[in-house]
Amino acid sequence: MSSKVKFAIVGCGRIGKRHASMVDVNADTELVALIDVNKNIQESLAEEFNVPVFLSIESFMNSDIHADVVNICTPNYLHASQAIAALKNGSHVVIEKPMALSKVDAEAVIHESLKVNKRVFCVMQNRYSPPSRWLKEVVESGVLGKVYMANINCFWNRDDDYYQGGAASYWKGKLDKDGGTLFTQFSHFLDTMYWLFGDVTNIKANFYDFNHQHTTEFEDSGIVQFDFVNGGAGSINYSTAVYGQNMESSLSIIGEKGSVKVGGQYMNEIVYCHIKDYEQPVLEDTLPPNDYGKYKGSAANHQFVIQNVVDALQGNKTVTTNSLEGLKVVEIIENIYKLKK
Repeated sequence: MSSKVKFAIVGCGRIGKRHASMVDVNADTELVALIDVNKNIQESLAEEFNVPVFLSIESFMNSDIHADVVNICTPNYLHASQAIAALKNGSHVVIEKPMALSKVDAEAVIHESLKVNKRVFCVMQNRYSPPSRWLKEVVESGVLGKVYMANINCFWNRDDDYYQGGAASYWKGKLDKDGGTLFTQFSHFLDTMYWLFGDVTNIKANFYDFNHQHTTEFEDSGIVQFDFVNGGAGSINYSTAVYGQNMESSLSIIGEKGSVKVGGQYMNEIVYCHIKDYEQPVLEDTLPPNDYGKYKGSAANHQFVIQNVVDALQGNKTVTTNSLEGLKVVEIIENIYKLKK
């Protein structure tokens, strides 16, 4: 593939529009279509991006427009089925987190991609943040020695308006469509844990619903403990019941030869670094978080996601988050939630 990589975006909420914008400004890519079920934004989308806008993925696929890549930016429960449809139509796919809401559905996506020889890119943009890349280097270089413990704290604010306001209220907070707090809010951080330390076992968990009883069909907080298959213990403590604004997203690692912590509201800074015979580097600034108006999310690194697609398709470079890694994050979350039953 030597010419511009052609993209179509399915789902044109804030994240979908960010995908479209990042495609628009990349010299190696071309935006060829947008797809969204909301008729009310069809005209404004066409004017803003100057491309055809379709009301369904089926109508797009029945058109004469071809996309090398289809980005799935729709509600969680649609990710797997729409990815499979795009693969069958001859496109590679980029899937926003989560890849699916079950391991079985994620496996179905992978199976279809193998059948049609197309690639699946999973969006876990936290991997591109300078503190995350630094943690990866620290862990893989072995300067910490044996890793004893790793702990993630994610304490965010998601109030009633988040679930009940706007066009997304029909799926946010619904168990069958949303999947739960770990899928929608915190899968990025479980991905970081898996990326750094590998698979987990011996999971134990407690779940709580402190102040979302009338807005969600699942917990707003949890305390999860596990062992890493490769050795060491881990945990994630999470909540969307924080008052007013996001409080913290952090990862602490305790090792044989030192300890580190990356923290801030969005795991955007080194908070602590004390390692034997090691000097803490100066990192470049982390990009701001995704801004949803009243709410903030993980780092806005989607330009790197789009560039990785180009690099992988044109230069046979490694996919930053491949389909097997996307599946593993889904499987870990599914295994945690099984403890509710």
